[in-house]
Amino acid sequence: MGSRASRGILRNTTFVLFVLVFVVFGMLARNFLTLGNLQVILSNSSYIGIITVGMTFVLLVGGIDLSVGSIMYLSAVATSLVVNDLELSPWLGVVACLGVGLAFGALNAFAVTRLGIVPFIATLVTMIAGRGLGLLVTQSVQLDFPDSITLLATVRLGGVQLNILIYALVVAAAALFLAYTSWGRRLYAVGNDPEAARKAGLKVPRLIGSTYVLSGVCAALGGFVSIAQIGRVPAGFGRNNEFDAIAAAVLGGVSLFGGVGTVFPGALLGTVMIRVIQAGLVARNIDIYIQPIIMGAIIFFAVLLDALRNLQLKKLGRRNIMKMET
Repeated sequence: MGSRASRGILRNTTFVLFVLVFVVFGMLARNFLTLGNLQVILSNSSYIGIITVGMTFVLLVGGIDLSVGSIMYLSAVATSLVVNDLELSPWLGVVACLGVGLAFGALNAFAVTRLGIVPFIATLVTMIAGRGLGLLVTQSVQLDFPDSITLLATVRLGGVQLNILIYALVVAAAALFLAYTSWGRRLYAVGNDPEAARKAGLKVPRLIGSTYVLSGVCAALGGFVSIAQIGRVPAGFGRNNEFDAIAAAVLGGVSLFGGVGTVFPGALLGTVMIRVIQAGLVARNIDIYIQPIIMGAIIFFAVLLDALRNLQLKKLGRRNIMKMET
């Protein structure tokens, strides 16, 4: 009975943690669970949520992308060059922003699938190089954006902020893609067993490469949504957001070992959880030097849960094999 209950909890950790986080901070911080505050949390979750969607695709094939924060920064720099320096249309700024994300995503894909570099190392290199290139262009000077960009954050459609709608569209498109397309199902197959996927005739390098391209585009889009909200880009823009995205995905039930996880509701709930925790720590006036320690502990806890889930799946797999043999 106890083992059955523990298996049930491990299978539904996302929902259990989501409810637990809301209840705890709702009790600790007065007016924390008001509708207005929840809307602010959801709005602030939008840009990191978009990045988490891209990260989810990479994790599903057993990879990792450490470069998303640097892609955010470099994409924002490209947007500034187009809008501020060249004084062109904000829409061309969006194109430049997404173009940088596409280029760096393709570079990651090439390094991982063609050069055979381990994803951790490949994306670590692009993380460092991308940040360095951005700092070289800007000379570490803060970039400020005109009203043509920042006013986008004030746009509402049907009473809903534009950034939330963009996030919702990205989540919906990704969830439908994974659930109802053959390409999406193949990504799960690659994550579960790359060698078996190759023997089945799947084009594994192309499938893996596509996830890095998508992650780069999502990072760029998340960066644009963020600059529209804050209107400026300091030298540290996007730094450490890769860890928030990984933590959000894993808290949402996406496995670091590949082949397990969903964008909706998994990664969505994980993203909101991360933002709720951060907002709750601020609401409780927790020391700013202690907050990173708490977030680090949460990331460790998320990885531990993932390891326990993976161990459980292996045990179930062995039991099924033994039953088939008997």
